[in-house]
Amino acid sequence: MDWKGVMPAITTFFDETYRVDHTRIERHCRWLLSEGCTGIIALGTLGEGATLTFDEKLEILRTCVHSVEGRGPVVAGISSLSTSGAVELARAAADLGCQGLMILPPYVYQGDWREMKTHVAAVLDAVRISCMLYNNPVAYGTDFLPAYVQELVDEHENLRAVKESSMDVRRVAAIRALVGDRLELSIGVDDLVVEAVAVGASGWVSGLANVLPRESVNLFALALNGEREKALDLYRWFLPLLRMDTVTKFVQLIKLAQSEVGIGSSRVRPPLLELVGTELQEARNTINHVLRNRLGVIDELTMSAAKRTGT
Repeated sequence: MDWKGVMPAITTFFDETYRVDHTRIERHCRWLLSEGCTGIIALGTLGEGATLTFDEKLEILRTCVHSVEGRGPVVAGISSLSTSGAVELARAAADLGCQGLMILPPYVYQGDWREMKTHVAAVLDAVRISCMLYNNPVAYGTDFLPAYVQELVDEHENLRAVKESSMDVRRVAAIRALVGDRLELSIGVDDLVVEAVAVGASGWVSGLANVLPRESVNLFALALNGEREKALDLYRWFLPLLRMDTVTKFVQLIKLAQSEVGIGSSRVRPPLLELVGTELQEARNTINHVLRNRLGVIDELTMSAAKRTGT
């Protein structure tokens, strides 16, 4: 599969009883692809994967695969408390028609490189489909250093991409220097996307694309096309929202932003709780300020760039 472009790590919609709302998920996947996103990534951290049962995960993947109807790849986030659980989910995802996997470290346990390599290798060996390694030491306490990434690439042909979320944009260039073009490199930190493209990122696993997919696609296209001033204009406007992807309550904030633009609700599954009081009001003020200042002139300028790059 092709790992390039903007792939949203989708949120999981819940109804009033906190059951998974498959109708909204299906509608959301179709809308994201129609806005120019190149694929769908489900069951990630933003998708509240840790609160979902194994059966719920399979049903969500089944819904996503059905909804895209071959118009783009569905990537399954693979995370579990155990290696055997991750392997079981990976095999099931492949059987359901997912074209790729995004492999996360195991929940809770922060092991050393020998242990993490064994875990990731078990998932890679369990399937034949293309896989992405997810590096997020801030959230998971496990850091896949560039040399570790190279070691995995040398030993596993189906490791084809890395989602780099270490907050250090230099990692993109460091990985590229070691593995060349054998991997696609995606940035997983929304407020580093322009910088990451400048040093070699070819993809963006985005949170805020769930809220403003067309603006996300246009921003990525401008950065990729080297249209610096236009990219920076759009980036500066977008940054107050993009920064919501990098804080502790990013799930609540992104779901709130979705609800403010009329996409679902801000409902999250406990132990997460919706924002309240001053925290809620400040977040709403930020979101609505950005939306009120949506720059139509930038939309016009970016559309031509998006068409030229085919994103």
